[in-house]
Amino acid sequence: MADRPRIALCLMGPTAAGKTDVALSLAERTDVALVSVDSAMVYRHMDIGTAKPDAETLARHPHALVDVRDPVDAFSASDFLEEADQAVRDAFARGRLPVLVGGTMLYFKAFRDGLSELPAADDATRTELSARARETGWGALHAELRAVDPVAAARIRPSDPQRIQRALEVFRLTGRPISEWWSTSAGVPVESRLGCDMVCAGVGAPREVLADRVERRFDAMLERGFVEEVSRLRAMPGLDLGKPAMRAVGYRQMWRHLDGETDFEAMREAALSATRQLVRRQMTWLRAWPGLVWAEGTVTDIADGILRRVPQSA
Repeated sequence: MADRPRIALCLMGPTAAGKTDVALSLAERTDVALVSVDSAMVYRHMDIGTAKPDAETLARHPHALVDVRDPVDAFSASDFLEEADQAVRDAFARGRLPVLVGGTMLYFKAFRDGLSELPAADDATRTELSARARETGWGALHAELRAVDPVAAARIRPSDPQRIQRALEVFRLTGRPISEWWSTSAGVPVESRLGCDMVCAGVGAPREVLADRVERRFDAMLERGFVEEVSRLRAMPGLDLGKPAMRAVGYRQMWRHLDGETDFEAMREAALSATRQLVRRQMTWLRAWPGLVWAEGTVTDIADGILRRVPQSA
C-alpha cells in the first residue's frame, strides 16, 4: 500500500458549531490522530465548562493536548506549537491522518506560520509583575506598557493580563519592545517544519442556530454541575482569576458569582455575552483564513465531505 500523503487536516469553527462531533465521526471512518486546538481543554479538572469529551470518549478516541496542564500552570502558544508539532510527527510516523480540531485561532495561526524566537518565559519576572498587578491593577501595568511600547499597547487590551505580562516580560528580558519582535522575527511555516500541507475545513452554522446552541449548551453545563466544578477549582491552592486558565469563557463569570459579586441570572447572562463575543472574534479570524472551505449538512455529511478532500494514498 502506498504511504499516506503528509496532510494535516485542520477542523476549525466557532464555539458550539459541532467541531468535536465531526472529529469523532472522522475517527470512526479512518485512522486519525486527534489533536485538540483549544486553550482551555489543555487543563485538567476543567471538563464541564470547556465541553471536553467525556472520559469514555477520550479513552476510545484519545486527543493530544487534552489534560496536559494543571489549572495553576501557564500554557502559551509556544507550548502549543511544540506539543502539537510533536503530535503531528507521531501521527505521520504511524501512518495516521493528524486532525487538529478546535476554536483557538491563535493556535491554528501558530501551527500554520510558526512563531518568532521570542525569549522563554522567566518565572522571576512573571512573579514580580503578578505581584505588582495585585497591588496596582493590570491597568497600571498596561499604562507602563504604553510608555515603553505604544504599538503593543494599542493591540493589547487593558483587560488582557496574560498578554500585558508577556509584553512587559519580553521588554525587560531583551530591552526590545515586543512589537519589534513581531515585525522583525518570522516563524517557520508548517510546510518547512513538518513537510506537510494543511487542509482546512470550517464547521459552522447560521447565526441564529449558533446563538441558540450557545445558550442551550451553557444551560446544559449548569445542569451537569458547572457550579460545583468551579467551586472545586476555587479550592485549589494557588489558583485565582489572574491565572490564564481562568480566562476561559464561563469560568471567570462563575467565579465572580461564587464570590458574591453577581446573582445567578447576571452570571448566566455575562457568560452568554462573553461566549457570543468569543464567537464573533472566532468568525473574524475564520472569514480571513486563506483556503478555508466551509462544510455544511449533517455531521455524517460533513465528515464524508471532508474526507473526499483529503488524499488517502500517495
